[in-house]
Amino acid sequence: MARVLIIDDDASLLDVLTLALEDAGHTVLRASDGKAGYALARDAEVIVSDVNMPGLDGFSLVRKLRAEGVTTPIMLLTSRDGEIDEALGLDLGADDYCEKPFRSRALMARIAALARRSGPGAGTERSEDRLSAGEMMIDRLRQQAFWRGTIVPMTMTELRILEDLVRRPGVVRSRDQILDHIHDDGTQVAPRLIDTYVRRIRRKIEALDPAFDRIETVIGAGYRWSQA
Repeated sequence: MARVLIIDDDASLLDVLTLALEDAGHTVLRASDGKAGYALARDAEVIVSDVNMPGLDGFSLVRKLRAEGVTTPIMLLTSRDGEIDEALGLDLGADDYCEKPFRSRALMARIAALARRSGPGAGTERSEDRLSAGEMMIDRLRQQAFWRGTIVPMTMTELRILEDLVRRPGVVRSRDQILDHIHDDGTQVAPRLIDTYVRRIRRKIEALDPAFDRIETVIGAGYRWSQA
Protein backbone atom coordinates (compact mmCIF):
# COMPACT_ATOMS: atom_id res chain seq x y z
CA MET A 1 0.00 0.00 0.00
CA ALA A 2 1.09 3.60 -0.54
CA ARG A 3 0.98 7.10 0.92
CA VAL A 4 -1.44 8.90 -1.39
CA LEU A 5 -1.74 12.68 -1.41
CA ILE A 6 -5.14 13.99 -2.54
CA ILE A 7 -5.35 17.66 -3.52
CA ASP A 8 -8.80 19.11 -4.22
CA ASP A 9 -10.75 22.17 -3.10
CA ASP A 10 -13.98 20.12 -3.00
CA ALA A 11 -14.24 19.04 0.65
CA SER A 12 -16.91 16.41 -0.04
CA LEU A 13 -14.79 14.80 -2.76
CA LEU A 14 -11.79 14.77 -0.42
CA ASP A 15 -13.88 12.90 2.16
CA VAL A 16 -15.13 10.35 -0.39
CA LEU A 17 -11.67 9.66 -1.80
CA THR A 18 -10.11 9.48 1.65
CA LEU A 19 -12.61 6.85 2.76
CA ALA A 20 -12.18 4.79 -0.42
CA LEU A 21 -8.37 4.91 -0.28
CA GLU A 22 -8.21 4.06 3.42
CA ASP A 23 -10.60 1.16 2.85
CA ALA A 24 -8.15 -0.05 0.20
CA GLY A 25 -5.33 0.06 2.75
CA HIS A 26 -3.58 3.27 1.66
CA THR A 27 -2.39 6.04 3.96
CA VAL A 28 -3.99 9.33 2.91
CA LEU A 29 -2.54 12.84 3.00
CA ARG A 30 -4.98 15.68 2.22
CA ALA A 31 -4.73 19.22 0.92
CA SER A 32 -7.47 21.65 -0.11
CA ASP A 33 -5.37 23.74 -2.49
CA GLY A 34 -2.26 23.51 -4.64
CA LYS A 35 0.07 25.35 -2.29
CA ALA A 36 -0.79 23.09 0.63
CA GLY A 37 -0.43 20.09 -1.66
CA TYR A 38 2.99 21.24 -2.82
CA ALA A 39 4.14 21.39 0.81
CA LEU A 40 3.16 17.71 1.29
CA ALA A 41 4.24 16.40 -2.11
CA ARG A 42 7.60 14.97 -1.03
CA ASP A 43 5.92 12.89 1.68
CA ALA A 44 3.72 11.06 -0.84
CA GLU A 45 4.26 8.01 -3.05
CA VAL A 46 1.34 8.90 -5.35
CA ILE A 47 -0.22 12.34 -5.92
CA VAL A 48 -3.81 12.81 -7.09
CA SER A 49 -4.54 16.46 -7.86
CA ASP A 50 -7.46 18.41 -9.25
CA VAL A 51 -6.60 20.72 -12.16
CA ASN A 52 -8.81 23.67 -11.23
CA MET A 53 -7.69 24.97 -7.84
CA PRO A 54 -7.09 28.38 -6.29
CA GLY A 55 -3.55 29.59 -5.67
CA LEU A 56 -1.63 26.88 -7.50
CA ASP A 57 -3.54 24.90 -10.14
CA GLY A 58 -2.85 21.29 -11.03
CA PHE A 59 -0.87 22.05 -14.17
CA SER A 60 1.35 24.53 -12.34
CA LEU A 61 1.85 22.05 -9.52
CA VAL A 62 3.04 19.35 -11.94
CA ARG A 63 5.34 21.80 -13.71
CA LYS A 64 6.85 22.98 -10.42
CA LEU A 65 7.44 19.49 -9.01
CA ARG A 66 8.95 18.09 -12.21
CA ALA A 67 11.23 21.13 -12.56
CA GLU A 68 12.54 20.36 -9.08
CA GLY A 69 13.26 16.73 -9.97
CA VAL A 70 10.32 15.16 -8.12
CA THR A 71 9.40 11.93 -9.98
CA THR A 72 6.48 10.84 -7.78
CA PRO A 73 3.62 9.54 -9.99
CA ILE A 74 0.96 12.22 -10.46
CA MET A 75 -2.65 11.76 -11.59
CA LEU A 76 -4.67 14.82 -12.59
CA LEU A 77 -8.42 15.08 -12.05
CA THR A 78 -10.23 17.37 -14.46
CA SER A 79 -13.80 18.38 -15.10
CA ARG A 80 -12.80 20.15 -18.30
CA ASP A 81 -13.92 18.56 -21.53
CA GLY A 82 -11.10 18.67 -24.03
CA GLU A 83 -8.15 16.71 -25.34
CA ILE A 84 -5.91 19.78 -25.07
CA ASP A 85 -6.08 19.68 -21.27
CA GLU A 86 -5.18 15.99 -21.21
CA ALA A 87 -2.23 16.41 -23.54
CA LEU A 88 -1.03 19.52 -21.71
CA GLY A 89 -1.08 17.78 -18.35
CA LEU A 90 0.86 14.80 -19.68
CA ASP A 91 3.28 17.00 -21.57
CA LEU A 92 4.10 18.80 -18.32
CA GLY A 93 4.95 15.50 -16.66
CA ALA A 94 1.76 14.01 -15.22
CA ASP A 95 1.54 10.20 -15.36
CA ASP A 96 -2.20 9.83 -15.78
CA TYR A 97 -5.46 11.78 -15.81
CA CYS A 98 -9.07 11.05 -14.93
CA GLU A 99 -12.11 13.02 -15.99
CA LYS A 100 -14.84 13.93 -13.49
CA PRO A 101 -17.25 12.41 -12.80
CA PHE A 102 -15.47 9.08 -12.38
CA ARG A 103 -16.20 5.68 -10.92
CA SER A 104 -14.46 5.18 -7.58
CA ARG A 105 -13.53 1.58 -8.35
CA ALA A 106 -11.83 2.53 -11.62
CA LEU A 107 -10.00 5.41 -9.97
CA MET A 108 -8.79 3.14 -7.14
CA ALA A 109 -7.43 0.68 -9.70
CA ARG A 110 -5.50 3.38 -11.49
CA ILE A 111 -4.08 4.76 -8.25
CA ALA A 112 -3.04 1.24 -7.25
CA ALA A 113 -1.29 0.83 -10.61
CA LEU A 114 0.66 4.06 -10.06
CA ALA A 115 1.57 2.90 -6.55
CA ARG A 116 2.94 -0.39 -7.89
CA ARG A 117 5.11 1.46 -10.41
CA SER A 118 6.54 3.75 -7.74
CA GLY A 119 7.27 0.98 -5.24
CA PRO A 120 10.88 0.20 -4.35
CA GLY A 121 10.65 -3.41 -5.46
CA ALA A 122 11.35 -6.44 -3.31
CA GLY A 123 14.14 -8.91 -2.96
CA THR A 124 17.73 -8.91 -4.14
CA GLU A 125 18.69 -7.26 -7.39
CA ARG A 126 18.82 -9.74 -10.26
CA SER A 127 20.18 -9.58 -13.78
CA GLU A 128 16.66 -9.20 -15.19
CA ASP A 129 16.27 -6.03 -13.15
CA ARG A 130 18.60 -4.32 -15.61
CA LEU A 131 17.67 -3.96 -19.26
CA SER A 132 20.24 -2.78 -21.80
CA ALA A 133 20.19 -1.98 -25.50
CA GLY A 134 23.31 -0.31 -26.84
CA GLU A 135 23.91 2.88 -24.88
CA MET A 136 20.57 2.77 -23.07
CA MET A 137 20.26 1.03 -19.71
CA ILE A 138 17.13 0.74 -17.60
CA ASP A 139 17.41 -0.17 -13.94
CA ARG A 140 13.96 -1.61 -13.29
CA LEU A 141 14.57 -2.12 -9.56
CA ARG A 142 15.44 1.53 -8.99
CA GLN A 143 13.08 2.84 -11.69
CA GLN A 144 15.80 4.78 -13.49
CA ALA A 145 16.98 5.12 -17.10
CA PHE A 146 20.55 5.90 -18.19
CA TRP A 147 21.80 7.10 -21.56
CA ARG A 148 25.56 6.68 -21.95
CA GLY A 149 25.83 6.37 -18.18
CA THR A 150 23.92 9.58 -17.42
CA ILE A 151 20.56 9.35 -15.69
CA VAL A 152 17.55 10.53 -17.71
CA PRO A 153 14.82 11.93 -15.41
CA MET A 154 11.52 10.24 -16.28
CA THR A 155 8.08 9.66 -14.89
CA MET A 156 6.95 6.09 -14.23
CA THR A 157 4.82 6.04 -17.37
CA GLU A 158 7.64 7.34 -19.56
CA LEU A 159 9.94 4.69 -18.14
CA ARG A 160 7.47 1.92 -18.88
CA ILE A 161 7.07 3.08 -22.48
CA LEU A 162 10.82 3.24 -22.93
CA GLU A 163 11.18 -0.22 -21.40
CA ASP A 164 8.52 -1.60 -23.75
CA LEU A 165 10.49 -0.35 -26.78
CA VAL A 166 14.00 -1.16 -25.53
CA ARG A 167 12.97 -4.71 -24.61
CA ARG A 168 12.10 -5.39 -28.27
CA PRO A 169 14.76 -3.68 -30.44
CA GLY A 170 13.76 -3.51 -34.09
CA VAL A 171 10.16 -4.57 -33.36
CA VAL A 172 7.36 -2.14 -34.22
CA ARG A 173 5.03 -1.56 -31.27
CA SER A 174 1.62 -0.12 -32.02
CA ARG A 175 0.14 2.55 -29.78
CA ASP A 176 -2.43 0.05 -28.51
CA GLN A 177 0.29 -2.46 -27.62
CA ILE A 178 2.20 0.18 -25.72
CA LEU A 179 -0.97 1.23 -23.90
CA ASP A 180 -1.61 -2.38 -22.87
CA HIS A 181 1.87 -2.44 -21.34
CA ILE A 182 1.66 0.82 -19.39
CA HIS A 183 -1.96 0.46 -18.28
CA ASP A 184 -2.19 -3.14 -17.14
CA ASP A 185 -5.24 -2.27 -15.03
CA GLY A 186 -7.46 -2.06 -18.11
CA THR A 187 -7.71 1.73 -18.11
CA GLN A 188 -8.97 3.22 -21.37
CA VAL A 189 -6.64 5.94 -22.66
CA ALA A 190 -6.64 7.61 -26.07
CA PRO A 191 -3.85 6.00 -28.17
CA ARG A 192 -2.83 9.43 -29.51
CA LEU A 193 -1.50 10.30 -26.04
CA ILE A 194 1.34 7.84 -26.64
CA ASP A 195 2.66 10.42 -29.12
CA THR A 196 2.84 12.96 -26.30
CA TYR A 197 4.74 10.55 -24.08
CA VAL A 198 7.19 9.57 -26.84
CA ARG A 199 7.83 13.22 -27.65
CA ARG A 200 8.69 13.86 -24.01
CA ILE A 201 11.04 10.86 -23.86
CA ARG A 202 12.86 11.95 -27.00
CA ARG A 203 13.19 15.51 -25.73
CA LYS A 204 14.71 14.38 -22.43
CA ILE A 205 17.31 12.15 -24.06
CA GLU A 206 18.08 14.75 -26.73
CA ALA A 207 18.89 17.18 -23.92
CA LEU A 208 21.84 14.88 -23.16
CA ASP A 209 22.57 13.85 -26.74
CA PRO A 210 21.20 16.09 -29.53
CA ALA A 211 21.96 13.34 -32.08
CA PHE A 212 19.72 10.79 -30.33
CA ASP A 213 17.58 8.96 -32.92
CA ARG A 214 16.95 5.49 -31.49
CA ILE A 215 13.16 5.85 -31.18
CA GLU A 216 11.80 5.63 -34.70
CA THR A 217 8.30 6.56 -35.83
CA VAL A 218 6.83 4.00 -38.22
CA ILE A 219 4.07 5.89 -40.01
CA GLY A 220 0.73 4.15 -39.70
CA ALA A 221 2.11 1.49 -37.38
CA GLY A 222 3.70 2.87 -34.21
CA TYR A 223 7.20 3.10 -32.78
CA ARG A 224 10.32 0.97 -32.49
CA TRP A 225 13.72 1.07 -30.85
CA SER A 226 16.37 1.16 -33.56
CA GLN A 227 19.16 -1.41 -33.34
CA ALA A 228 21.52 0.78 -35.40
